[in-house]
Amino acid sequence: MPTWQQLRDIKLSEFTDAADGWGKVSSRSNVDKDRVDNEMLGRIRGTQEGDTAKAAVADLDQLSRNYQYLHTECGLIRTALNGLASELAAPQRKLKQALEDAENLKFTVHPDGSVEYPAGGENLIDKKPVPGGTAQGSQFGFLSPTGPPLQRYPNSPLLNPPGQFPALGGGNPNQAKAQAVANSIAAAVREAAEIDGRYNDALAQLKAEPGLKVDNKTLADAASDTKAMQNAAGKYLDDDKIPHGKSPKENVEWWNGLTQEQRDEYATLYPASVGALDGLPSAFRDDLNRVVFAETKARYEVELAGMPPEPKPKLVSHGARGGMVYSQEWLDWHNKYEGRRDDLKDKLAGMNAIETRLEQRPGMPEGYLLKFDGEKDDGRVILAVGNPDTADHTSVYVPGTTTKLEEIEDNLKRTDALYGNAKRLDPNASFSTITWFDYNAPNHLGEAMLNKYGDSGAPTLRHFMGGLETAQGGPEKSHTTLMGHSYGSTVAGMATKLESGPIADDIIAVGSPGMQVEHASDLKVGKEHVWAMGGGFDDILVRQGGRLVGHGEGGNIPTDEDFGGNIMKSGAKDHGDFWTDKSSVENQAAVIAGKYDKVTLD
Repeated sequence: MPTWQQLRDIKLSEFTDAADGWGKVSSRSNVDKDRVDNEMLGRIRGTQEGDTAKAAVADLDQLSRNYQYLHTECGLIRTALNGLASELAAPQRKLKQALEDAENLKFTVHPDGSVEYPAGGENLIDKKPVPGGTAQGSQFGFLSPTGPPLQRYPNSPLLNPPGQFPALGGGNPNQAKAQAVANSIAAAVREAAEIDGRYNDALAQLKAEPGLKVDNKTLADAASDTKAMQNAAGKYLDDDKIPHGKSPKENVEWWNGLTQEQRDEYATLYPASVGALDGLPSAFRDDLNRVVFAETKARYEVELAGMPPEPKPKLVSHGARGGMVYSQEWLDWHNKYEGRRDDLKDKLAGMNAIETRLEQRPGMPEGYLLKFDGEKDDGRVILAVGNPDTADHTSVYVPGTTTKLEEIEDNLKRTDALYGNAKRLDPNASFSTITWFDYNAPNHLGEAMLNKYGDSGAPTLRHFMGGLETAQGGPEKSHTTLMGHSYGSTVAGMATKLESGPIADDIIAVGSPGMQVEHASDLKVGKEHVWAMGGGFDDILVRQGGRLVGHGEGGNIPTDEDFGGNIMKSGAKDHGDFWTDKSSVENQAAVIAGKYDKVTLD
C-alpha cells in the first residue's frame, strides 16, 4: 500500500517520459522487422538456394521474431506507463486538494493519514469548548453523495464521541471537516493502490528469456501479455471506444481524432480490433494484422508440438472371440487430439502460404495483410498485392465454394497472376490486387445452393469496398474492379443490391452460377462495365446448376446473352482453370488495367 506522501511526491511526468523512450524502441523494432521481412527474407528466398541460403533464412527468421517481440512488449510497457500516469493523476489531485483543505483549516495531517483538528464550538451544558481530536480515514460508506461527509449522519455514535451529540450541545464543528479530509486522503491512497496493483501485475508478466531468442512459446505468450495489459489498462484505453460496426467514414473520424501516441497504444492493446477497421490506412492495418498473424501462428505451433504422438499399436486383439479392435489408449487420443491436430496442420499450411506471400519478392510489390482470423468459420484473410491506398488500379477477388484458410495458396496465386498480367499491360501504372476471403464460403455444392452465405457475406464485402474508397480518398482516386469466382460472384452481386450507388467501376463474374440480379444493368456500374466468362466441363455444370436453384434472377446468369454484359473469351477447360489459361487471365487483367480495347470478347 503506498503512503500519501509517496502519492503526493510522485512525478507523473517521469512515467510519460519513460513511456516515450519505450515507444521509440517499439516503433524502431517494427521498422527493422519490416526491413528484414521485405528487403532481406523475400529476396534471399526468391534468388538463392543451398545450405548457406537456408542458414541465412533461418537466422533472418529468428531476427524477425525478435523484432516482432520487441515491438509488442516495448509497446505494452509504453502503454502501461502512460496508463499509470493518466490514472494516477486523479487520486493525486484528490489528495492534494485534501492536503490544501487541511492547511487552510489549520489541521495537521499525520504520516499515517490521520487528521488532527483543534477545539471548537461549545458544550451547551457547561459552556466549555468542545475539545479537539484526531480523525482517521474511513473506508466505509459514511460519505454524502452531494456534500461533505457526515452531513447525512450528524448523530452517528461511530463518528461522534459520547457527550458530544448535537442533542446534548452541538459538538465540535471541526470534527466533520477533519473527517472529510481524512476520508479523502484515505480514498486517494486506496485508489492509487488499486491502480498500482493492476499495472504492477501486468508489467510483472513482461519478461524475456536471456539472450532474447524468441521461440514460438515466447511469441505466443506475447498475446497473453497483451490480454493482461488490456485488463490492466481498460480504464485508460477502452475497447468500447473503438468504432466496432461503424461505417468506414466513422472509423476514419475516430482515427483522426486520436493523437499519434493514442493510435500507437490502441494498436498495441487491440491489434485485431483496430486492424480490422475498414477505411484506415492499409500500411497501418498491415502492421497490426501481422502481429495477430505471428502470435496466432506461434500459438498453433506450440499447441501442435505439445500434443502427444499417436499411440501404437492402433489395433489390438479382441481376445478369445478373435478379431481386432481399437485400443483404449488410441481411442482416448483420437477423441481428444486427432481432430484438433488435423485442423492445426491444415491452418498452418495456409498460414505458411500467407507468410511466404507477405515477403517481398523480386518483381512483385509488398504484400498488405488487411485482416486475419484463424478461428472464425474456415478462417478469414484479406491480402493485397501492392498498396490499394495509392494504386491507380485496384481489383478485389472474391473466391467461391470450398474456400478455406488451409487452401488459400491457390487463391493468392490467382491475384499474383492478375497483378503480373495487368502490370505488363501498363508498366507505368500502379496496381493492387486483393484476395478478399472475409465470409463463410459454402463447403460443398449442396451448401452453394443456399443464399445464406451470400446474405452474411455481402454486407461485409460492401463495407470493405467502401473502406477502400475511403482510404483512397474518394471514388475517382483509383479505378476499381470487383471480381467474383463461382459463389464469390453471387456474393458480389448481392453486395450491389444493398444500397444505391455502384460498388466498383467494373465487375467481373467468372464461372458464375448467378449474381441475384436479372440483368447487367442492375449491378449499377453500367452494363458496358459488366464482364463475364465461362469455361468447359464442370464449369458448365456449376453455372447451369446455379440457374436451376435460382441464383440468377429470372433464370439469367452472367454468361447469358440476355444478361446484357460483355462475355469474354476463355479457354478454361474447367471451373478452376481461369487463372492458368492464358486468354482468360489476360482478359481479366485488361479489364483491371482499364485497357478495354485489349479485351477479346467471345
